[in-house]
Amino acid sequence: MTSVGEIRTVVPALPSRPRRLHRPLLAVTIALSVMVVVGIAGAILDDRQLLGHPIWMKPLKFAISFVAYSLTLAWLLSLQTKARRLGWWMGTAVAFGVAAEMVIITGQVVVRGRQLHFNQSTPTDTLMHELMAMTVYVIWFAVFVIAVQLLFDKPGDKALRWSIRLALGTSLVGMLAGSLMFRTTPAQQKALAETGREDFLGSHSVGVEDGGAGMPLTGWSTEGGDLRIGHFLGIHALQLIPLVALGLILLARRFPVLRPEGPRTALVWIAATAYAGLIWLTIWQAQRGESLVHPGVSTLFAAGSLLTATVVLTLAVLLRARRTTRASASFR
Repeated sequence: MTSVGEIRTVVPALPSRPRRLHRPLLAVTIALSVMVVVGIAGAILDDRQLLGHPIWMKPLKFAISFVAYSLTLAWLLSLQTKARRLGWWMGTAVAFGVAAEMVIITGQVVVRGRQLHFNQSTPTDTLMHELMAMTVYVIWFAVFVIAVQLLFDKPGDKALRWSIRLALGTSLVGMLAGSLMFRTTPAQQKALAETGREDFLGSHSVGVEDGGAGMPLTGWSTEGGDLRIGHFLGIHALQLIPLVALGLILLARRFPVLRPEGPRTALVWIAATAYAGLIWLTIWQAQRGESLVHPGVSTLFAAGSLLTATVVLTLAVLLRARRTTRASASFR
């Protein structure tokens, strides 16, 4: 007869082969993968620039980001066991929103050669900006519904379930963090007060104008704060947090201390909390007009405290799990 201890320390298995991936999201992933290749070619062959960066860089970055996001969401929907039809429609809404967003970005930036975000210069620019905002609302609402569904669903073991829930929640908050960019800057407020009109409302950067020196590929400001960093990290919690859970399942095959659900679930919570702390830290840093590559004393202290707390909590969970595993082995 198998003892209770043996049952609780059984080697966890990766999720069983999922049902068919969500087809509309998979189709968007494939199309955007092609767009990535086109974007790379465009960045090499097209010497046009916008705000000091290659004109193809914005659609390329969005295409890469959406490939990861769409493919992950297609996989998550394949794990659903309840209300699958509603999940399919919400996934389809996300696929439509992502496709529409990429068309708007490419059309406005590459074809028209105009800035997309914050641009209120002409009626057409304003329309493109508002259409972009509408697609974001569609995507956010659809993902919110999926997150609520999976809150009551049970795909995989406990650690994986919580990683999915925490990832979706963090991703939704990360999307909302983008709204911080649409606040008018002091210079824009002054122009509005003096003239009653301003062609650009909002900014990626804090303390400096958009279009200044930036990091390679990402374009994040190296001179001032950049609100895109926290927004980016938040959105891609959708990939990173479930990867922690899957990684722990693989490690459990080698390390018995990770075989029970309890320690792995606790470690997922710690990782998700630490990641949320990192998102908050980058947003806080950006709002103070501080560049990611030039952190001040306050930022370094906060980062060190976050890292220390994460390491201490992780070690505490592992040590407790080790004692429990040894006690279980002695009992058997």
